[in-house]
Amino acid sequence: MSGLDLTDRKKRILRAVIESYIQNAEPVGSKAVAEWARLNVSSATIRNEMADLENLGYLEQPHTSAGRVPSPKGYRLYVNELMDDYKLSIQETQRINQALHIRMKALDRVIDEAGRVVAKLTQYPAFALASGPEKMTIRRFDLLLVDQSAFIAVVMTDSNVVRNKLFRLSGDLSESQLQMLGTLLNTGFTGLTLAQLTPELARVSRHATREAYELIELVVNFGAEVLDDLEKRQVHTAGIANLLEHPEYQSLEKAQPLMSFLSDEEFKPLPSDCDRATDILIGPENVAEALKDSSVVMATYDLGDGMRGLVGVVGPTRMDYAKISARLSYFAKGLTWLIGQGGLPPGDKDQ
Repeated sequence: MSGLDLTDRKKRILRAVIESYIQNAEPVGSKAVAEWARLNVSSATIRNEMADLENLGYLEQPHTSAGRVPSPKGYRLYVNELMDDYKLSIQETQRINQALHIRMKALDRVIDEAGRVVAKLTQYPAFALASGPEKMTIRRFDLLLVDQSAFIAVVMTDSNVVRNKLFRLSGDLSESQLQMLGTLLNTGFTGLTLAQLTPELARVSRHATREAYELIELVVNFGAEVLDDLEKRQVHTAGIANLLEHPEYQSLEKAQPLMSFLSDEEFKPLPSDCDRATDILIGPENVAEALKDSSVVMATYDLGDGMRGLVGVVGPTRMDYAKISARLSYFAKGLTWLIGQGGLPPGDKDQ
């Protein structure tokens, strides 16, 4: 959306309304605009300009107030053309760098922790997810004997996600039998996609003994569950209660539908994968009905091996887009380095 139809004065007034509303969460009148924009014109002139901006769809006037608030169209123009880049302070970069000392565990746990960190950094509900290659495979199986009738299967995917499961058996199992089972699994079922596991399992069933096949089937089915789960692209959410700290959601009637949506395991913040380093969806630009009065700010990070991740926040359209975008972008950059290099970017360690 372009502001070619606006004069420079109208743009300054629109920017003043938006930045005042972001800071104060109150409808903005002509007096506040005059002070914010430092315009050497009369209040009447400012009121006329604000009325024009309302007619053009950039501002809205709540029924209970003489002041104006930005519309989604106004916010979009602001994000695209009017807002300044936000420069993080040394204190902010230090805080983010400290938060990035996430213990490197299984990848899905790191992603879950990333969501929690972003929620604390921004004071908004946050989400994090990883989008893996279209065809994920199992890299290896590890089997650990617990006792004569139980073992733990550990599955590692080609995207470094690790899952484990305890299996209890009706009969006995020796260490040597478990080692042989592990060899069979790593020889015949690694490097296969989800679609390839079942045909290979059927082929093995024609040659293996019944007892051996039952064990192979147990572990391979678990591996298939892991791949299926990951290909569904789970979203990790955190800090949902942060919504209640903002004036727009202090009414439980308004907050509850959005909180329920964010809590849903099927929560999908995007119409498709985010292709830009940072992106902003304002109000009606969101595909989900529950997000029509909210905004989503997100940043991508690189996981390597063909995987990309996404971190973002959900909040009111009155969000400080410049500050939130800067923080998310810096965090995503650090997360890329943390996962890919095992540390923070060289230029950021001393900030």
